[in-house]
Parts: sequence; C-alpha cells; structure tokens
Amino acid sequence: MNIQDLEQTWINQFDKPLVIGGPCSAESEKQVMEIAEKLDKNYVQVFRAGIWKPRTKPGNFEGVGAIGLNWLKRVKDELGMPVATEVANASHARLALEFDIDYLWIGARSTVSPFIVQEIAEALRDTDKVVLVKNPVNPDLDLWIGALERLAAQGIKKLGVIHRGFSSHNKSKYRNEPQWQIALELKDKFPNLPILCDPSHITGRRDLIFEIAQQAFNLEYNGLMIETHCHPDEAWSDAKQQILPETLKEILVDLTLRKKNDTSDRYSTLLSQYRNEIDNIDNQLLGLLASRMDISKKIGKLKKEHNVAIFQADRWNVLKKLAIRNGVRMGLSKDFLDQLLVSIHKESVELQNQIMKE
Repeated sequence: MNIQDLEQTWINQFDKPLVIGGPCSAESEKQVMEIAEKLDKNYVQVFRAGIWKPRTKPGNFEGVGAIGLNWLKRVKDELGMPVATEVANASHARLALEFDIDYLWIGARSTVSPFIVQEIAEALRDTDKVVLVKNPVNPDLDLWIGALERLAAQGIKKLGVIHRGFSSHNKSKYRNEPQWQIALELKDKFPNLPILCDPSHITGRRDLIFEIAQQAFNLEYNGLMIETHCHPDEAWSDAKQQILPETLKEILVDLTLRKKNDTSDRYSTLLSQYRNEIDNIDNQLLGLLASRMDISKKIGKLKKEHNVAIFQADRWNVLKKLAIRNGVRMGLSKDFLDQLLVSIHKESVELQNQIMKE
C-alpha cells in the first residue's frame, strides 16, 4: 500500500487544528487525572502521556511502565478524551492495543532503526488506530519516509507525522534544530499526510513554545503536540519544556491560523509580482554563483600547477568571518549565512579536488 494512496481522512474529524496535550511522563494516577481534568477540551482534543521513556543513560527515570496504561484508560473512560502514548518496541505496541489506546506515536530514537520500526509495524498490522511517526533524531528524510512505508505495508491506514526537530552539533537557542525545510519536503512529497509540530522538543524551553507553534501554523501544519504539567518545575522528565494547562490554553487562544489561500485580485496580483521579482533575483544569484565557481576552478588549476594544498584554513576563516559580519549588517541571520557559506565552500573545494585528480 502506497502512502500517496491513503486519504488520511481521520484528521478531518476535528473542526480545529489537532492539539495533543499532557505530561512528558505519567508519574502517578493522581497526576495524570489532575492534568487531564485541567486541560481545556475546547482546545485540546487528545490527552498524551509517556509510559515508557527511552533515556540516553541508565539510572534516569524511564517511565512507570505498563501500569500507566490503566491511568490512560481511566482518562478515556471518565473524561471521554482519546488518549495517546509512545511505543518504542513491538511489546509496547501490543500492550497499547490491548488497552485500546487511540493514538500511538513512534519516537525519534525508534524511527532511526528500521528493525525496530518493522517490528512495531508487524505488531500493529491492520490496526485502525492512528499511528504517528516522529522524525528521526538525525536529519535523514529517507529514514522518516521509510518508517511510514513500513507501516503502510502492514495495512496501517491512519498515519501522520510529528516534527520534533533534529539533533545538531551546533549550539543554538533550541534543544533540537527545527530544520523546517526537511519537514516541508516531506509535506511536498505527501500532501495527504497530516503533520503535527512538537514545539516542546524543538525548543526545550517553555518560553519559546508559542514562537515555534505559530511558525508551524504559518506553514499550514495540521496540529501540535505540547507537553503540559500541573507542576512543571517538579516534573520527573523534561521539566524545562513543560507548561501549565492554563498556559497552554493562553498559547492556543493567541495563535493565528493561516488560510490556505486568498483568491482576491489584490492578493493574486501582488503575489505574482513578488514571485516574478524573486525569480529574477534567483537567476542573478545563480549566475553569480556560476561565475564564482569558474574562478574557483582557476584557483584550483593554479594550486595544482604550484603543488599547493586545496584547503587554506586561514583564508577560509577570514572569508567566512567577514561575509557573516557583512551579511548580518544587511539583515541576514547568522545561522543562514553560516549554512550558505559552508555549502558554497564545500562545492568550491570539490571542484578544485576534481581538478587535482585530472
């Protein structure tokens, strides 16, 4: 079964963007019920809680285990809320089905392993539950798509993805870099596939959640998964990124939803004008890049003739520092400039390396 052939009408049952809220980890039955009761059901449609918590190092809290499924079932039975939890292996998946959990998600650490995903897919074969796949830890689109394909091959028809950001060696204000372009490429390949954003894991900080949530809606995401706790600072896991149920409501009320399109004459005319301007500038940029690479080839030939190494660290560091400083003055972001310059330099080095081989 191809992902493109799945209609994914399950997302249409909601008259608002889907919001999945609840604690990072279920800690006690009392804690679970307290949070679930305080969530505003007009804005939060699904309750979430982690039962099994994959941790980087042993000795940290790794979840309450299967007993927490009873607590989720109580939320569902008494409050009428659909419930969701993460399944990290086939055993978790079978238990979640046994307790009639409505939404199951495969976490970033599991998505990286085709073996684990295959075992989970087989355990969930032909289920009518919604299965959501978080992006893998590393920025690998093929792994993300591969996980979805494995699930679809097992007859799982209700699929979606969760964008939770990617690990990076570069330090920034985010816990995990959004790298929006990867999620948007997935969205472009599979426009039928619902996509949710997880601002909690992208930011790692409660004060940045609104910013990322709004950006997700600016990009026409279908919903959000946000970690919520009645006593965030006392949470047993990911305390810094959890927010109060009241704060979650404030964020959801303040978010601006964007229209898919606008058919007014003014909008269409201006959009066409601006896009034409971008096309012209893009052509100029491509021409300049081609000219730059021609010069790089000349430098490569000169270095080969004089038996000089390609990479000159001092020159590269000075060039990069100067370009970033000038670009920032022009209103460009440092992160964008860094990525752009590294890409240009990488291509230049590759061209010179090819010349050295001739």
